[in-house]
Amino acid sequence: MELLDLCYDVLIRILQELEPQELARCSSCCRSFNTFIRGNRRLFRVLYLQRFDDPRRHAADAEPHWEKELPILVKCQKILQSDDFDAKIRHFDFLTSAVESLLKTSSDSSRPSLNISFLSDLFKLQKNVDAFLCRSSLFSRAGTDRQTPASTEEQRQLSAKLHCHYGNPVDPVGRRSFSTHPYARSYVYDLRNYTDKTEWGPFRMDGSLFVDWEMVETIMIVLAYNMRIFSERTGGRFKPVWEIPFDGVANNSFSATYPLALPEEPDIPLQARDPFNISGTWMRVVCFLDYNDLYAFNFANSPVASDEPRIPLYTEEAIRLIIMKLKVTKIEAPGRFDNPSLPIVHFSGSSRSLDALWDPNANSRIKGRVRLTSEGEVRWTTVSIFYGGEERWRSEGVQVGGIRSKRGVVGTWFDKDYDVHGPVGPTAFWKLSDRTKKVGSVDSDSGSELEVEAESDSESDSS
Repeated sequence: MELLDLCYDVLIRILQELEPQELARCSSCCRSFNTFIRGNRRLFRVLYLQRFDDPRRHAADAEPHWEKELPILVKCQKILQSDDFDAKIRHFDFLTSAVESLLKTSSDSSRPSLNISFLSDLFKLQKNVDAFLCRSSLFSRAGTDRQTPASTEEQRQLSAKLHCHYGNPVDPVGRRSFSTHPYARSYVYDLRNYTDKTEWGPFRMDGSLFVDWEMVETIMIVLAYNMRIFSERTGGRFKPVWEIPFDGVANNSFSATYPLALPEEPDIPLQARDPFNISGTWMRVVCFLDYNDLYAFNFANSPVASDEPRIPLYTEEAIRLIIMKLKVTKIEAPGRFDNPSLPIVHFSGSSRSLDALWDPNANSRIKGRVRLTSEGEVRWTTVSIFYGGEERWRSEGVQVGGIRSKRGVVGTWFDKDYDVHGPVGPTAFWKLSDRTKKVGSVDSDSGSELEVEAESDSESDSS
């Protein structure tokens, strides 16, 4: 009996034991094999789901075109496994698109994601890191000889975005000239990057409010460097959420058909109507330069041309870890110029310093709002409120990975009056729990245990 004489189900069971790239060789053996394999949706579906997460998030989702999707991922795998560095560069656009698709469809359930495992394993190869994660403008001055910026602005933004999703910032150890953090710090504290067009956040200079992923990348590198030092001082107790490659970037795939209200039904609690899952306990990290250092860096040196970067900045920063307890206070329909897919959600709460209880700038009430940008990114705005109702600090950030991503929010903080002389700095925060609770921490000076008691904040957001 010949192989093709076997019944359909048996033949399918045999072929599904093959690697997907071997399927192409089988289909070229003879016309009969080609006819059986080409367009065999069941076979392609089985091979896809053996190796990757199911891209369908809801029972009502349409079945993907497995016959088209699987070959794309096979090609992606071949590129990432290849030793041909030039071939990787040639396929940069294809690869970044395929990786973004894998991240969007990765599982966020309790079991490990097949998509994340697939990408994490392949990005252990330094050639892939160099070819795809290190092609933003930052690497025109930092990094190794093989880490060079892409030729177009869009590719540089794509590389920075992929680096942000990857996490675990690239910062070669050894030769100081290869270090990325002094150049990233120089960009983050350059006051020329804080303008009305960027709304002082990580947005592009053209006023579009599209995310400037190169800015987000530099913020992540600076925060990661400072967090690494802080973690070493505290015995490894505090680690940022971006330590594990691609971990936590899967969004919650919240349905875009969100109902603002149900007619003729009792009111639904605000927390249940919140698509962004705001209410709960959040960890925040804030870094800042001494103001004299910030002022000297921007104004005391020789003038720099508008299109030239400032010198690398080696001055060390201060760091604060803060616990935020937030709750939703209001949900409103998007405005005329807002993304209509989801509502605008307002929140309020409190923030308390974990490592410097004496610092009045870290202990305050807080309010803010979350909404989608026109390109579909999640934008967070916060305002810190001190005694007497004084609003002092403001922040703008984007949620890396999208709605409800566990990776959290990365952005900038600054004076609420947008003072052109600063201060400014990087910040990030990520969710610890859906409820407020006691959080244990370590005092970086004494090593003693601290406890921060969660409090309810009944004040509403009036803005």
